[in-house]
Formats: sequence, structure tokens, C-alpha cells
Amino acid sequence: GRRGITTRIIGGIDLALLDFKAKLSNIPAHKLLGGYTESVRAYIAGGYYEDGKGLKELGMEMEENLKLGATAVKMKIGGISINEDVERVKTVRETVGDKIDIMVDANCAYNLNQAIKIADKIEKYDIFWFEEPLLPDDYNGYKILSSKSSIPIATGENEYTKFGFKELIEKNGATIIQPDALIMGGATEFMKVASFAETHHLEIAPHGNQNVHIQLLCAIPNGLILEYYVGNTDPLWGQIYQNDLKLKNGMVSPPDVPGLGLEIKETNLEKYRVI
Repeated sequence: GRRGITTRIIGGIDLALLDFKAKLSNIPAHKLLGGYTESVRAYIAGGYYEDGKGLKELGMEMEENLKLGATAVKMKIGGISINEDVERVKTVRETVGDKIDIMVDANCAYNLNQAIKIADKIEKYDIFWFEEPLLPDDYNGYKILSSKSSIPIATGENEYTKFGFKELIEKNGATIIQPDALIMGGATEFMKVASFAETHHLEIAPHGNQNVHIQLLCAIPNGLILEYYVGNTDPLWGQIYQNDLKLKNGMVSPPDVPGLGLEIKETNLEKYRVI
């Protein structure tokens, strides 16, 4: 990552300790952390670029997401021309209708002028958020973009410490904050960022790692929505954990077991072992 491996190591240790403490207390981790709610809204992440995947195939993917119970979907932009991506966004909106929320994720693909341009072009498709339009350190750029676009700006997956989030938030660079506990030092730092965001009336939508973040999101009052990956996005995901999350009517709930609920299906991993 952009700031090295140290906070990731700390995060792993921190989450292991949370899991251990919750198991000692015989309660799920989210209840140990506060237990604000028992379920949260989730969106299906996808809409990736793939060889041979055109507008028709993109639409078919989104139709499948609706069948799975999605009330919100996310798609990638920034990998092709702005006009081509606008057509992709249009296709998704026409496919899912006007009652489903659409997020777009650029993975830091744009400079400020490009981000303003595409935001202006896709605004009419009622975009729920515009994720990571700029490089993560461009706090001034995020501030300008947020002031010029009516689309809520979401970012934070590449922030490694609470100090980066502090600068982002104080500069009004984003409306939706996206910490990743596995990157930024674990649940301890995640909860600090969530609390600081709450004092600025901002909501939390964690990046990835759904089996961990469901616990943290259910523990905070300003949790917005969970990033959710289905099996066709990561075929191994559903094979790894015993307590796999299930999407139902756009919502997911943490497993009702002590700890984080990250129990591994060891037998399913046997065929992948190299030693």
C-alpha cells in the first residue's frame, strides 16, 4: 500500500484481540463495541471492466444483482473515456430503474478537471456517490470537487491513519467516509474515525472486507451502508467462512455468534495448500 505494511499488521493484531475479547464475553463483536443495530443496508459491488463485456453484459450483471435482492449497486468508471463511461452509467440506470441507488468508483483515475467533467455528465442519473475520484492525498482537490458537484463524494479506503481522515474531514473533502479497518490499524482506529466523522455529521461506508466491517458498522450510529461482494465477484469468498453473510431485501446482519464470526472452513482450503 501507499504507506507500507505497518498499520495493516497492527490492524490484524487489533482485530484478533477484539475477536478474542468478544469470545471471552460470549457476545458478537458488534455488541461488545456498542451494539447500535442488528442489521445494515448493503450494496453489491461490481460493474468491473472485463474483456468482451459490453453494455449488454453490464446490464445483465445488474439484472442479476437485482435478483439477489440488491437495492444499491456499484460500478467502476475511470478505465475508459469519459463519454464511454457515461454510456455505461446510463445503461446501468436504465437497467435498474429509478428506485435502485447507483454508486460509481473511479479508483483515483481522474485529475480535478476530469472529475468535475464526468460528475457533471452523470449527475442526471441520480448517483448515490462518486467514490475515489482523485488521488488520496489531494485534499484540496476533494474540497473543490465537493463544492462543485451535487453528487456526494466518498473516499477513505487509502487512508492509513486517523490523521489523514482528520485532514480530509476538516477540509470538507467528502460527504461519505470509507475507512478500512484492515488497512488503518483495526477496529480501535476505525471507531475513532467513525466518532470524529459523526461530530461533522458524516456517515461511514467501509471499504471491502464485509465479514469484518458488518460488525463495526452495526456498532456505530452513523453507519450508512456495507460493501457486499457476491460469489461471482470472488468465487473463493463463500468457500472460506462458515458464517457467510446473506443479502436479504437489501440488508445484511452479522452472524449471531461470539466474536467476529470469522470461522474458517479448513476443509475447503485443503486443495489450495502448498505446504
